[in-house]
Amino acid sequence: MSVFASKDFDDHESVLFFHDRNTGLKAIIAVHDTTLGPALGGTRMWAYRNDEEALEDVLRLSRGMTYKSSLAGLNLGGGKSVIIGNARTDKSEALFEAFGRAVDTLGGKYIAAEDVGTSVADLEAARHTTPHIAGISEGKVGDPSPATAWGVFNGLLAAAEFRLKRPDLKGVRVAVQGLGHVGYGLCEYLAEAGAELVVSDIYDKLVNKAVQNLGAVAVAPETITSQDVDIFAPCALGAILNDKTIPDMKATIVAGSANNQLAEPRHGIDLMNRNILYAPDYAINAGGIIIISHEGPGFNRQKAMQEVAGIHQTALRIFERAARDNKPTGEIADTLAWERIEAARARKHENTKIRKITG
Repeated sequence: MSVFASKDFDDHESVLFFHDRNTGLKAIIAVHDTTLGPALGGTRMWAYRNDEEALEDVLRLSRGMTYKSSLAGLNLGGGKSVIIGNARTDKSEALFEAFGRAVDTLGGKYIAAEDVGTSVADLEAARHTTPHIAGISEGKVGDPSPATAWGVFNGLLAAAEFRLKRPDLKGVRVAVQGLGHVGYGLCEYLAEAGAELVVSDIYDKLVNKAVQNLGAVAVAPETITSQDVDIFAPCALGAILNDKTIPDMKATIVAGSANNQLAEPRHGIDLMNRNILYAPDYAINAGGIIIISHEGPGFNRQKAMQEVAGIHQTALRIFERAARDNKPTGEIADTLAWERIEAARARKHENTKIRKITG
């Protein structure tokens, strides 16, 4: 397994592998870019099939965090961590304390938060051994999932406004894949807005909850991408937009919370050619990192959530520029994010030159 030869390696600054003999911790931390500030990103715990799959995931996710923070206008870089293990059976306080020690070796270059398979309680255990943890009760933010769901809802609203020419979501059919903290939260917002829900998840308990509480229609997980709906909202794991799913897709909009939804960049072109509007995942799922950026003694949740709602305008800006330039929305989002990073690099370079001349 070679990091540098991986197709997902993108000039990452650091990729570190950690193993703790006492707890069995096996983790990878990837720091993609810290031009704008320290790398903030979640900690995913997943039963990866092998180390290569875990490496691929952390490299892609950390790169996405760089672009997410930049596009959201935050002074934060991009990083991510993965813990290899079953989140339902392999957790222990000691394991997350060991993970905290791993995070601490980076000296604040990487700040960990929660992600798929981890919780606020898990990260609070990691906080015992490092101060470089965000999104916990100490910072008054707690679980950032509600903010992520709120941001995705606002991005989805922008997509409906732009493509469906709808001022609201009454009667709009939305297929939601994945009913975790963010997916179910999104369903609650959609149901309140009058949308008709079609849902799937690998856990029946979560599906039954959406059916009973929100009037959703349940379908088999393998059929969710091809449902006859207006909007497909992927809220599970990545690479769901691929050669197999895109040809059978009936939705005219894709807007969800999952990271790295495009299996490859070319699939963004495929969606555009099929006249399917794609809301770039990191553009609309930035609510969690936005609210975490507000944490601290003076935390104001209402103010933070208002900023999260600004994702609506960010999404519209991407859609409008993509239509004007006849380019995939993902390419436009990447361009906007990278422009800010390049400008920051140019300023740093100029300041360095000035210091050399004057110092």
